Amino acid sequence: MKGNEAIAEAAIRAECRFYAGYPITPQNEIPEYMSRRMPEAGGAFIQAESEIAAVNMVFGASACGTRAMTSSSSPGISLKQEGISFLAGAELPAVIVNMQRGGPGLGNISASQADYFQAVKGGGHGDYKQLVYAPYNVQELWDLTMLAFDKADEYRTPVMILGDAILGQMVEPCIPKPYIKPDLPEKTWALTGCKGRQPNVIKSLFMGEGELEQRNHKLQAKYQTMRDREVKFQVYDIDDAELIVIAFGIAARIAISAVRRMRSEGRRIGLFRPVTLFPFPEKAIGGLAGSGRRFITVELNAGQMVEDVKLAVNGKSEVLFYGRPGGAVITPEELYEKLTLHSSAL
Repeated sequence: MKGNEAIAEAAIRAECRFYAGYPITPQNEIPEYMSRRMPEAGGAFIQAESEIAAVNMVFGASACGTRAMTSSSSPGISLKQEGISFLAGAELPAVIVNMQRGGPGLGNISASQADYFQAVKGGGHGDYKQLVYAPYNVQELWDLTMLAFDKADEYRTPVMILGDAILGQMVEPCIPKPYIKPDLPEKTWALTGCKGRQPNVIKSLFMGEGELEQRNHKLQAKYQTMRDREVKFQVYDIDDAELIVIAFGIAARIAISAVRRMRSEGRRIGLFRPVTLFPFPEKAIGGLAGSGRRFITVELNAGQMVEDVKLAVNGKSEVLFYGRPGGAVITPEELYEKLTLHSSAL
């Protein structure tokens, strides 16, 4: 399957019944696929007049209890930031897909990971977070999209799938695992008509004395629960590693080839791949620091996740960085040369 189409089909099988979006490369296959399949599944597809309109349509559909999704690429996600903050503030579940492209500005349509800060630090206004998944192959695009809808409902929060142009356009084998819906709380908060009951109110405006502070404390407690329960990562050959590569998404896909080659040459190197970018696996990374071990983050940007790795390591190990910004893609051979240079210094 093509990555973008895997996301769309997985969403439909995970009972997504509302999609609103607006065209932008390299995610256009998602709305194209949804325009055909969503009516077949009994759902609603809307090509909105703008990205801003699309995310606010998702707000309305979610408020009525419907599983809803939107997708875009970097500049379009920037336009959706206010709406994502509104979703977080109103505690509404939604899935947002960002197939990143080079920036800043209109940039280009090549793969990038330069939206890391925007995704994990809260790109809109206010002290909010969103659960962020970073898949690195088409199979994970399928699996994590299904999981994203469940977690959005469980925590009443927006969830982002943070991919890139390569993942979206990549075609490779994918096992279409069946969707098994977990036992989730009933959406008693939804706007389903109030005949025979008190009306529900969904809002993110709290003007009473202390109301907004109380709301923020509630949200922060939820984000802490995510940190305690939802961290996901994978490790490769780190037990005896003197140098650990930390990379997510397509950069990890590239890095693993270089790491395997160096391992075959007897070099003590490993790979740590965060699957959740928020919550970030800071405790796991911090536990690996010290004892002369070094880290190097590999990213398709000018250096973003490296800051979170440094915070996690907390001065116990040296943290290096290698990246290429502006839609430039690292090759396994190029990375091998860079890593060999750093590992030779050990």
